[in-house]
Amino acid sequence: MTEPRNDDFEQDVKVKGRELLDKVKEIIKEGNARKIIIQNDKGETFLEVPVTVGVFGVLFAPVAAAIGAMAAIATDFTIRIQRKDDVEHD
Repeated sequence: MTEPRNDDFEQDVKVKGRELLDKVKEIIKEGNARKIIIQNDKGETFLEVPVTVGVFGVLFAPVAAAIGAMAAIATDFTIRIQRKDDVEHD
């Protein structure tokens, strides 16, 4: 796993399997995520997705399929989001 950049911060969101794909889509639409890491309830990483401006288009389809398959086999997930820190610091 890569380390967050100095201007990034991390946020963890817990979701149930059926909510996983919708939550990932919501995070991407918010627009300030650099990377999304999906882990099971034991902390094992299933998927790391670097988020770029164009990822939500055609390139997101295979990722969405993988997330849907993961949601079918496990029930509890943590989505770790590396976000850009948009706050100006003095």
